[in-house]
Amino acid sequence: MEKNLKEYWSKNVTFMSVLLVIWAVVSYGCGIIFVDALNATRIGGFPLGFWFAQQGAIYVFVCLIFVYYFYMQKLDKEYDVHE
Repeated sequence: MEKNLKEYWSKNVTFMSVLLVIWAVVSYGCGIIFVDALNATRIGGFPLGFWFAQQGAIYVFVCLIFVYYFYMQKLDKEYDVHE
């Protein structure tokens, strides 16, 4: 049982780390570092870099929350720790 819980938490932390890296790349990469390259494209009249800095990072973060939720539902059932 203890081995299963360690494996469960290891998968949980690994997946959460991947999601946080994606969020950081979108937030900082698209909103700050790559903003000049992204500003060549426009969405609704606004430069794409501005859009990512103001709204896109928030949308991606909310999507990542749902991805994490569904992944954890599956992982909880796999390791029989669901409610």
